This record gives sequence, structure tokens and C-alpha cells, in this order.
Amino acid sequence: MEGYGTDTEGDEPETPLLQRGGDKVARAPACCSARYNLAALACFAYFVVYSLRVNLSVAMVEMLNRTHHQAGDNHSDSVCPSHTGPPPRSSNHTASVYDWDSETQGWILGSFFYGYILTQIPGGYLAGRYGPKWIMGFGLLGTVIFTLLTPTAADLGVGYLIAVRVLEGLGEGVTFPTMYSMWASWAPPMERSRLLTICLTGAQLGTVIALPLSGEICYYYNWTYVFYVFGAVGLVWFLLWACLVSNTPSVHPRISEREKLYITSSLRNELSSSVDHIPWAAILTSGPLWAIVVAHFSYNWTFYTLLTLLPTYMNNILGFSIQQNGYLSALPYIGCGLVGLLGGQLADFLRETCHYRTVTVRKAFTLIGMIGPAVFLVAVGYTGCNYTLAVTFLTISSSLGGLSGSGFNINHLDIAPSYAGILLGITNTFATIPGMVGPVIARALTTNNTIAEWQVVFYIAAGINVFGALVYSVLGRGTVQPWAVQQSYSK
Repeated sequence: MEGYGTDTEGDEPETPLLQRGGDKVARAPACCSARYNLAALACFAYFVVYSLRVNLSVAMVEMLNRTHHQAGDNHSDSVCPSHTGPPPRSSNHTASVYDWDSETQGWILGSFFYGYILTQIPGGYLAGRYGPKWIMGFGLLGTVIFTLLTPTAADLGVGYLIAVRVLEGLGEGVTFPTMYSMWASWAPPMERSRLLTICLTGAQLGTVIALPLSGEICYYYNWTYVFYVFGAVGLVWFLLWACLVSNTPSVHPRISEREKLYITSSLRNELSSSVDHIPWAAILTSGPLWAIVVAHFSYNWTFYTLLTLLPTYMNNILGFSIQQNGYLSALPYIGCGLVGLLGGQLADFLRETCHYRTVTVRKAFTLIGMIGPAVFLVAVGYTGCNYTLAVTFLTISSSLGGLSGSGFNINHLDIAPSYAGILLGITNTFATIPGMVGPVIARALTTNNTIAEWQVVFYIAAGINVFGALVYSVLGRGTVQPWAVQQSYSK
């Protein structure tokens, strides 16, 4: 199969790129560097991306007309005894509510991904050809604008709301491919795990803050403010991104010469001299790429199921109010973000200091980061109404998942840095399918909101996770593929 070449674990270079060929370039300091400033802005970008993505999950609980099944002052009937939250300071619940059945809710929650899937590959291609800065900036700005229009669309009808969510997805679809394209020019090979996990931690941070804050906003004001507040934050990010970011180190106006030399020298032997010709046949028949595709799809099935439906599970099964719901739904993502950040440091340490092969580190982190969450996710279904144990298992499950950020999730940059944006576009296209169908299937399986129904949902997600981890452990690779460079370095 094309793409393998001679890429086996034994083929990885024993010395870092910076020391090959007798050329030694001193590492540029990380503090206040342009590459770590970029990582911070990218982290903020993904904070915005995920806050805009998850706020509907919490707002949905308050957007529904609960006249026919309301049990208390601020929560609906649940399988487990309900928990009483603190009395509200305000009763400004003047926003509209809607009569959406379970199936309609599933389609609304999944509609975002119908737009999101369409711009993955185009986003990676355009970023590689024209530069990632403005593709990323305008894509996310479009999402922000449609987020601000969400309350109006909901009042106009389900069709309008779904259309706006699809358009939001179109804008967000370019964000991951363009960012990977950006890192192809900015991330030294031995700092990839650190820089990428700082960047990706923004996704967890956005979820962690958006879930409880959305609950607070719904509780003390009304659900429309959820979209206005996070939309305004997105506008602030766009202004910072437009003013402070450059496509490559060579055109950055404030980067030091030392850092520029460090980055460009470290990437000299890994990047193709031109991306005008894209080896599509080699890319699409590459075994290592398809290993990432399967792992990415599998991981996202669990991730998106929890991302969109965890607030519903907290409300309908565990009986937590909208305010408590947001805080408890955020706990798994706090753990995921922290473990992911620490995992990035550990992964680069193992590769650079302990001289573990990249492929070994990627596979180990992927296996732990996917099989571990599967085990604890299944366990959640058997905790009954033990709220503490249920939240603990959900938190452990998501926390272990953070390790996959230094596993398959970064592997695009290992096997083809010149085409990382395109590769991410391809894998994320497949990995978006769970976001489209996962919530619909899960809501269809939980029409009665029983614990037994949710056990089935957890079993399906866990089984898919284990399958993806095993496929990646067989087919994954850690070196630049022959088709990704015009001239390989000598080994």
C-alpha cells in the first residue's frame, strides 16, 4: 500500500533533526516566544470554537416547553431523585420555549456537523495554498456571527435554527485543518506535543467554562444570553488574531532571529519545497493515514456523544438542575484538559530525552487514551443513582481521553507535516460523522430516558473506541512518509 515506503519502527532517526548533518542550532527560549504566543492565541481560538459548540447543549434544557413533564421549579422529572439548587436571584425567564420532541432535539444538536463536515478538506487545502491565518480567522468569525443570530432563528422555527447551526458548522469546519497547517510551519518536531496540546487544551477549557457559565446564564437570566455572551467573546478573539498572528515565522514582524532560525532549521528536512502538487493518490492510499482516520472517528463517537448529551443525561437521569448541571458536566473536561496538557509534556520528554520512538509514544498514548475511557464509560451505566460515582467515572473516562491528544491526534504532523492541514481535513471529515449521527442515534435509543437505554448508548461508544485503538496500534506510523517530501534526509 502506498504511504508505507520503508516506514517501520526501526526506521526512525536516532537523533533529533536539529543535530543531523552536523548542523546544531540552539533551541530558542520558550518564554515570550512567537511560537508559544501563537499557541496561546490558538488555545483561545479553540476556547471560542468549543464554547460556541457546546452552549446549545446546555441551553437546550431551558429552550424546551416542559409544561407536560415539569416536576419542580427548575428541573424536569428524572430517573433519580432530583436535587434542589439554590434559590434564584432573578426570575427573568422571558425567552421563548419550544415543543420539540426527542427526535427533533437530536436533529438540532447534530445539525452543526452537517456544515462542519463540508469544509474540512477545503479548509486544509486553502490553508496550504493561501496561508492559514485568514482562512482560520474568517471561518471562526462566520461562526460567531451565526451564533449571535441563533435566538432569532429559533423563534422563526426549527428549520431556521437547523440552517443557522449548519452555517455555524461551515465556519468552524476550517478551524482544525487550518491550525494544523499553521503548526506545520511553526512547530519544531521535538516540541509538537507541547505546542499542540497547549492549543488543543483550549477545546477543553472552552467546554469547562461554557458548560457551567451557560447554566448560570440560563438560571439567572435566560437562554438567549448564552449565545450573545459567547458570541461577543468570539469577536474579541478575532481582533487579537487579526493583529497578532502571521502565517509563517519568516513573515512574523516581532519574532527574534534566533527563534526564526531554530524553527526553520528544525523543519528544513521535513517539509516539501512546494505544496502546489498534492500527491492525492499516495495520501488516500496511505495506511498510516487510515489508521488515524479510524482512531479519530472512534474517539469522536464517544467525545461528541458526551459533548452534546451529557447535560441531558445529568438532567433526565441524575436529576440535577440546570445550574448544577453545567458545573457537573464540566468536570470531565477539566480532567481531560489537565491530563492532555501534562500528556503533551510527557510525550515530548519520552521522545527527546528518553529517545523513545515517536510511533511507540503515539501508540501507547492512543491505547491508554481510548481503551481507558471505554472501560469507565461502561461503568457509568452501572452506577445507578450513585451520583458521586457516576460523575467520578465520567470524569476519569474523559480525563484518560486527554492522552490521545499526544497520540493519534498529533500524528498528522509526524507523517506528513507539509500536508498536515489536508490530512487533518480528511480525518476530521470522517471524525465528524459521529457528531452528525451520534446524538440522533443516542436520542432515538433513549426515548424513555431509562438507565438501561443509556447503558446501550455507553456500550456502543465504548466498543467503537476499543476498535479504533486496536486498528491504530496495528497500522499507525511515526515517521515522515516518502510521498510527503521531495527529498528525504539520509539515514
